[in-house]
Amino acid sequence: MRLFKLPYLRNINDFIIDYPTPSNLSYWWNFGFLAAVCLVIQLLTGIFLAMHYTPHVDLAFSSLEHIMRDVNYGWLIRYAHANGASMFFIVVYVHIFRGLYYGSYHSPREFLWIIGVIIVFLMMATAFLGYVLPWGQMSFWGATVITNFATAIPFVGESIVQWLWGGFSVDNATLNRFFSLHYLLPFAILGLVLLHLIVLHEDGSNNPLGIHSKVDKVPFYPYYYFKDLFGIICFGLFFSFILFYYPNLLGHPDNYIEADPMVTPTHIVPEWYFLPFYAILRSIPDKLGGVIAMVLAIVILAFLPLLNTSQVRSSQFRPLHRKFFWLLLIDCFILGWIGGQVPETPYVEIGRAATLFYFSYFLVIVPALGKLEQILMRLDTTKSFKEIWTQV
Repeated sequence: MRLFKLPYLRNINDFIIDYPTPSNLSYWWNFGFLAAVCLVIQLLTGIFLAMHYTPHVDLAFSSLEHIMRDVNYGWLIRYAHANGASMFFIVVYVHIFRGLYYGSYHSPREFLWIIGVIIVFLMMATAFLGYVLPWGQMSFWGATVITNFATAIPFVGESIVQWLWGGFSVDNATLNRFFSLHYLLPFAILGLVLLHLIVLHEDGSNNPLGIHSKVDKVPFYPYYYFKDLFGIICFGLFFSFILFYYPNLLGHPDNYIEADPMVTPTHIVPEWYFLPFYAILRSIPDKLGGVIAMVLAIVILAFLPLLNTSQVRSSQFRPLHRKFFWLLLIDCFILGWIGGQVPETPYVEIGRAATLFYFSYFLVIVPALGKLEQILMRLDTTKSFKEIWTQV
C-alpha cells in the first residue's frame, strides 16, 4: 500500500503489525499487554475523576460522594479507577513472576528489566498517593504513618517529612501535593512504558525455552493480536465481575468513614498490594532498618542481572531453581498475609522468617544455584567424555 510508504506509518507498521515475534510465546506473555490496557484505563478514569474531585480536606470526601451519586456514571468511573489499581497490580505482579521464572532479566535484556523495575516503583508511589485522596480514615492515617517513616533518615528526615506534609502535620497542603503528584506520575509511567517497548523491540521478546529470540519468528499480526484479544476478554470478564458485583471487596471499610485526626483506627493497614512490603517493614525491629529493607525489597529486583550467575534462562531447564521459585511465590503470599495481621506473636516471627527467605533468594540462592549448575554441567560433560572415550 502507498500509505505505508510514509516513513512514520512504516515505523508504526513495523512496530505493532509486522513486528517479528517468537512463535512459541504462551499466554503468560499476555500480561505485558494487559498491563498497558490497565494503564490506559487508569489514565482515562483518572482524568474524568479529576474533573469533579476537590483536593481540600473539608471537601474531598464529599466530592467523592458527589461523584458517586450525582455525576452521570460517576460510580462506574470511581469504581473502575479504584479497582483498576488492584487489577493493574495483579497483572504486573504476574508479569514480574513470569519474568523471574523464564529469566527475562538475562543478557541482553538487562536494561529492559531495570526499566520495568523503575515502572513498578513509580506505580507504587502513584498508588500510595492515590490512596490518600479519598480522605477517609485509612487514607489519612495511612499517609500519617507512612510519611513518618521518613523521619528515620538521619539528619534530613524531619525536613523531608515537613516537605511532604507542606507543614507540621498531614493537612490540606499534604492533600494538594499528593493530588498533584498523583495526577503527574502516571504520565511519567506512560513515558517509561513507551521506552520499555522500544527497548523490548531492540532485542526481541524472551520465550519459554529461553533460546535466542531471532529464530523461528512469526508476524505479531494476526497471531498475537488474537491471542492478546482472548486475554483481554478473559481479563475483562474478571474485572467486570469485581466491578459490578463486588466493587468494595478490595477496599478497607474504614476508608468509607471521613478522616478524623482525633480518632485512630484500631489497625492501620495499606492496600493489599502493599502488604508484602509492609510486612517486611514491620519485621525489622529498627525503624531505619525497616524502611531500608522495604525499599530494598523492590530495588533488589533491578540487581538480578548482576546477581544471576546461571547460563540458562528458563526455569523449565533448571529443576533446582524451579523449586526455589515456587517457594519464593509462596513466601510472597505469606508476607502479604502477615502484612494484614496485627504485629504480635506468632505473626512477627513468621514475618521475619519470610523476610529472611525473600532476601536470601536474591542474595544467596540465585547466585549459588548458578554456580552449582555450572559445576554440575562441567561434571556431566566430563562424565560424558569419559564414557565416549571408553566406548572408543
